Amino acid sequence: MIEIHPSASVSRLADIEDSVRGTRIVVGPGARIDAFVKIKPAGGSGDVIIGEQSVINSGCVLYTGNGIRIGTGVAVAANCTLAPVNHAYQDRDTPIRQQGFLPSKGGIVVEDDVWIGANCVLLDGAVLRRGCVIGAGSVVRGEVPAYAVVAGSPLRIVGQRQ
Repeated sequence: MIEIHPSASVSRLADIEDSVRGTRIVVGPGARIDAFVKIKPAGGSGDVIIGEQSVINSGCVLYTGNGIRIGTGVAVAANCTLAPVNHAYQDRDTPIRQQGFLPSKGGIVVEDDVWIGANCVLLDGAVLRRGCVIGAGSVVRGEVPAYAVVAGSPLRIVGQRQ
């Protein structure tokens, strides 16, 4: 089920795929989804909720997986990938694509007023607390403290918002 608030803006060049698993995709009031954004069902049955006044810029890919919750006033720069799901791979006698998925680490949670720089990757279990900033090209696997400025892979704190 796809729900787009009347005041939201979704480019006609965005690709939002409906899920057969009953997953909800919700685009909140005043949110903007740019061209060439793809929201795609993948493993799990989590919802994708994009909060009020949040922006998902061109080239981003959001997999539904175990769910994504994006708060209010979030800015996601171009070409980011949000992947709240992980393939099982432990059995080397079975092709990875046939092994299913690992248990959920809680999906991805992005609280209010977060800025995610270009080309970032957020993985299952990522929690970005209010007001944090993620430097371009970073990989996020765990929790980022409120108002922290982080960058890199491995991710490290490089500053604080005042």
